[in-house]
Amino acid sequence: MTINADQIQTSDRAVFKDLERAITTFMNTRKWTTDSYKNHERINCGIFLNISKMPSIGNFAASAQITIARPIYNSNYETVLLNFADRDWEFEYLESQPLEYNDNSFINNLTSILAYYAYIILALDYDSFGELGGSQFVQKALITMTNAQSSGRPGWAALGSSRSRYSLVENLNNPQMVDLRKNTYVYHRLSLDTFDKNPDQSREKILEVLKNIKRIWTIYPNSIAVISFFDTKSAELSKIFSDGNLNVRREAYDILTTVDPKRDVYKAIIGN
Repeated sequence: MTINADQIQTSDRAVFKDLERAITTFMNTRKWTTDSYKNHERINCGIFLNISKMPSIGNFAASAQITIARPIYNSNYETVLLNFADRDWEFEYLESQPLEYNDNSFINNLTSILAYYAYIILALDYDSFGELGGSQFVQKALITMTNAQSSGRPGWAALGSSRSRYSLVENLNNPQMVDLRKNTYVYHRLSLDTFDKNPDQSREKILEVLKNIKRIWTIYPNSIAVISFFDTKSAELSKIFSDGNLNVRREAYDILTTVDPKRDVYKAIIGN
């Protein structure tokens, strides 16, 4: 957890360090699941919070970057599961304020946002190890979002930005987009985790993932889950397909430049 408050003009800077410690403690010590984790099994995630406004004492507006990574078997490599920008953090916090949260009700916006992302983090991590393995956490994120809608705070509403917290969990819970979550398992557990043993077979499976994503993209071209996938994976995909069977590489290149045409990184796939 890192907070940048350089844009805020105030003589009391201690509140930002206190907030950083409070959020870190809240995320790391609260029990979000009944499963037990050893230290080396803990999920590697990060929140970078850029506070842009303090309209009054204890009131803040910010944007956040949320990242999740997981190790790849038989390697020293970590792959990023999510790299998501949330521009709609509005919350209240006073120094030494206890952070309280209840799954069944809305208490305050800060802890609802943090709980929402705790469940999204768990959902994506579990999905990467088992097909639809994170379903219980998608449902918990959905409940958190539903409870928070009563607050009228930005990011929770069904109407508005397609890049909101509402849109992300809606995509994850949408039965017509369930292949996106199944792809998480195929991409990570069945492809990256076995890449060292059979890279060509792994590339073919990842190509099938791209075909599935293209099918969903034709129906939901503004899907935040699709956009987020390429925000997270574009550089990795370029490296994966910069080697191997030329026909597979060309097919991957065609899909990537159709669905995600604004990035130059894919040129490495065909050697341009």
